[in-house]
Amino acid sequence: MPGLGGRGLWLGPAVAVAAAMAAWLMGWWSPRADFRLFIPEELARYRGRPGDPGLYLALLGRVYDVSSGRRHYEPGAHYSGFAGRDASRAFVTGDYSEAGLVDDVSDLSFSEMLTLQNWLSFYEKNYKFIGRVIGRFYGEDGLPTPELTQAEAMMTKGLEADRQELIEKQRFPPCNAEWSFIRGSRFWCSQQSGGVSRDWIGVPRKLFKPGVKPHCVCVRTTGPPSDQSPENPTHRNRGDLDHPNLGEYPGCPPLAITCSVPL
Repeated sequence: MPGLGGRGLWLGPAVAVAAAMAAWLMGWWSPRADFRLFIPEELARYRGRPGDPGLYLALLGRVYDVSSGRRHYEPGAHYSGFAGRDASRAFVTGDYSEAGLVDDVSDLSFSEMLTLQNWLSFYEKNYKFIGRVIGRFYGEDGLPTPELTQAEAMMTKGLEADRQELIEKQRFPPCNAEWSFIRGSRFWCSQQSGGVSRDWIGVPRKLFKPGVKPHCVCVRTTGPPSDQSPENPTHRNRGDLDHPNLGEYPGCPPLAITCSVPL
């Protein structure tokens, strides 16, 4: 079980994966005839204790048979608190107390809901789906409640936010960086900096975003800007250097691929 807790750019596959994940996510909530409905008290009997009928857990109201992973969930195991209940919140928070092993995810962020989506993928792939829990996420008819619809919307928005973040990272890859008590900070760009493979190097710039501390990114210096409209083919051959959210580092040559910022 896993631990809890522009041009020359390779972007297409990642966007396709995000779109496929979103479509799969929506398919999870579709009605199915081959599932059981549990009330929480009934699910609580499936904790893998001697005499219990099985070893189940629920995530966002979906029940999975985790008997094949017994060593993770049986009494005394590290994740035993997840057995026999829906403890969706704890998959994100890591709070294994009784107060934390609950199904309330209403105040989780987009990124935290995306973590839950990743856990759903894990259980769908590795364990057998058994049924649904009547309560927060499913009604007595086995159909999704408004809370589940909200959770689904949060996951979809999380996927979109993730996609947008990836697009920005491909456009403005993080710089390589090092710091010395004597020399201060040094930033530099390469075709692999920030973990983003590309066919250009770029130059260091400060990227400013609301609510976020400015950080160093590598900026393409030639060709049209990444956001240029196809209807306007003329450009100044400066790449993304004129983006309004970028700033130069004082004392660094504008087109140098390395920049030192003394203390």
